[in-house]
Amino acid sequence: MTTLQAIVMAILQGVTELFPVSSLGHAVILPRLLHWAIDQAAADFLPYLVVMHLGTAIALLLYFWRDWLAFAASLLSQSSPRAKTDRRIFLFVVLATIPAVIVGYGFRKLLGDAFAAPWIAAIFLIVNGFILFLGDKVAGQAIGKLEQLNWKGALAVGFSQCFALIPGISRSGATIVAGVVAGLEHKESARFSFLMAPPIMLGATVLEAPKLLHQGSTLGGAAILSGIVAGIVAYFSIVFLMRYFRRHEFEALNPFAYYCWAAGVASLAIIALT
Repeated sequence: MTTLQAIVMAILQGVTELFPVSSLGHAVILPRLLHWAIDQAAADFLPYLVVMHLGTAIALLLYFWRDWLAFAASLLSQSSPRAKTDRRIFLFVVLATIPAVIVGYGFRKLLGDAFAAPWIAAIFLIVNGFILFLGDKVAGQAIGKLEQLNWKGALAVGFSQCFALIPGISRSGATIVAGVVAGLEHKESARFSFLMAPPIMLGATVLEAPKLLHQGSTLGGAAILSGIVAGIVAYFSIVFLMRYFRRHEFEALNPFAYYCWAAGVASLAIIALT
């Protein structure tokens, strides 16, 4: 992978991992459209994958540092109502993470190999658009706060995350939709989705790190640069999205649905003609 390709893929990761438009789907489709010979299953791509996910996870932790600090404090305090609420939310984050850990560990490679063809990813990108559009229609104008979420809603959000193992289905999109269907307003659902992401990303990094050591891979300058770029872009993506969801509640996911439809159809057309 060239330095330019690494930077482009890092920017793509930083945006699409958090926007509800599927980072995995874009990562499968874009190299095909640009005629880049990038094998994401190859050993030399692994360092880029690890540091891009690490950079994105760090960006999320930095943006939500107050939440994570409150979670840590709540585990040490048993008395105040605020501590009890923070501890409850933290336990829901843990609960929602469990399905993705189990399903991802057992089926990630199987699903990734089965649906990794660019044209299939493009089709599921269109499906992702319908998930966003119909999810907003079903949810209506939810007004619930994260503090009001119950364990059933948290578990439903966690299970929805598993669909993102299919390229074209967005992790953030599926979880935000599940959250608003469970009664959360978009801003609160996005917050819960982004709080769930670092444990998954850091867990994937820990799982992939031994492979790097086993294969003797090293983090070259281009790989480190891709992680930094992915982290910076991811941070500004979070800033934009949280402001967007604060200002838009009714049908807030519709613009992303329109994008997914347009991008999926255009990708299918380009793939068919080339």
